[in-house]
This record gives sequence, C-alpha cells and structure tokens, in this order.
Amino acid sequence: MDGRIITVPLIWYPRLFHATPDQREKWEVCGGGYGIHWEEIDEDLSTEGMLRGAPAPRPKITH
Repeated sequence: MDGRIITVPLIWYPRLFHATPDQREKWEVCGGGYGIHWEEIDEDLSTEGMLRGAPAPRPKITH
C-alpha cells in the first residue's frame, strides 16, 4: 500500500509458478493491505511472509 515493490523467487510459491502469466496478473490486495489474493488460482500470500523471505509451506506427504 505504500508503493514498495517486493520481489521473491517465483519457485517459492508453486501455485503461482504453475499459473499462466495471465493468471498471475489477476491479483488484488486483501487483508487491509497485508496480503495479496489470486482468485483464479486460490492463492493468498501475506506481505509479512514475503518480507521475511518465507516460501510457501510444503504440503505434508503421507504414505
């Protein structure tokens, strides 16, 4: 909301990585400016997590 640009490796966020460029462009600010939401791919990222350099949690694999 303050105009800063945050860059993080796309590979950290598998849903975004596998989305089309068009899908990645369709985002909106959510949570009062504390998050970003991509409706089409059902992804939500917090700005705090990105500033901390936190990748998306890995899904648990059960056997």
